Amino acid sequence: MAKFIAVALCVVLVSGVSLAAIVYGSLNNNVQARQFVLPDKKSDIPTIGAYSGAVNLLLVGDDTRTGQKGHYGSDPGSALNDVNILLHISDDHTKAYVVSFPRDTYVSVPACTDPKNPGQMLQPESNVKLNSILSYGGIGCIRDTIANLSGIKIPYVAMITFDGVVEMSNAVGGVPVCVASPINDDYTELHLTKGEHTLQGATALKFLRTRHGVGDGSDLTRISSQQVFLSSLVRKLKQRSTLTDLTKLYGIASTASTSMTLSSSIANVDTMVSIGRALAPIDLDKVVFVQYPTAVQGDGVVPNTDAADTLMQAIKQDKTLKLSNAPKGDAVGSTADSSTSPSGSTSPSPSPSSSGKSSTVTLPSGVLGQPASESSCSVGNALGRR
Repeated sequence: MAKFIAVALCVVLVSGVSLAAIVYGSLNNNVQARQFVLPDKKSDIPTIGAYSGAVNLLLVGDDTRTGQKGHYGSDPGSALNDVNILLHISDDHTKAYVVSFPRDTYVSVPACTDPKNPGQMLQPESNVKLNSILSYGGIGCIRDTIANLSGIKIPYVAMITFDGVVEMSNAVGGVPVCVASPINDDYTELHLTKGEHTLQGATALKFLRTRHGVGDGSDLTRISSQQVFLSSLVRKLKQRSTLTDLTKLYGIASTASTSMTLSSSIANVDTMVSIGRALAPIDLDKVVFVQYPTAVQGDGVVPNTDAADTLMQAIKQDKTLKLSNAPKGDAVGSTADSSTSPSGSTSPSPSPSSSGKSSTVTLPSGVLGQPASESSCSVGNALGRR
């Protein structure tokens, strides 16, 4: 689900000046009715036009069953932020990176504003699983934790639930996904044969949620599988000129405005459109999805600090990222690199291209991901059979 959120929101953002003029009132009412306020000073709202400078946007997936129309399995009893990704648009608007932070990453949580008592602060916590922070400190605390972990200031946040993902996948007419070997997951009730499938609605959500049915059954291989879905979605939107078709954009934007909850800093049509105008011209090979590098520890994972520092510094400096493991049309889903030492690099020192004077950084092999320009397949398995 993580990666679908980014493109779903981006579709809204690229609507442009004409869309803003036509649907400003309706769309603005929708987004402002669903907004939440981050504990920041009020952000300036830019005028319509390409956003000036870099953009950093956190996208959160909430697994709550409260208020959901669909039936999504047993209720966990609490709201978990199982999806946490950072969308970065470079200062010159030539590159976009989507970084997925594994839900089971043990992190340090800074002092956060108590969402139930805004005048009070929650104490810092250490060794906390990332996906538990929504219940503990709310959306603002997730933002602050990711900002500390990445070293990047994040002014914009968006959140989506299961129902929202179902509606958005319907709005784009489904997404073609390649399956290298059969997926059989009784937990999400997803069963797909080998080959290509067009996924939408509840089936798309099941694919984005499945963990037992792909790779080695871990959350890390689920992220790799989600990258397959999102890359295909981006290619479809480009190939069908969706981003320049006002009628299609209006339909998608209308759906998104009622499917997502946005921070007050972005719950404004002008703001969304200005960010979208910065996203629209970016080439597919410069839209790169990466997984925040981690190492297995106990029942979760911890940051692989060397690889993570290389990745995040390159993003902050708006370097061109060169993946060491980018798929070339083959199936993806291996987590072989995830068992390395938490404090050590997963490969020898980055190549000379990662020097401060170069515009390109070759990432360590422990940084898994793929560019939107390359097609790959999801690896199915039978681990999900009960």
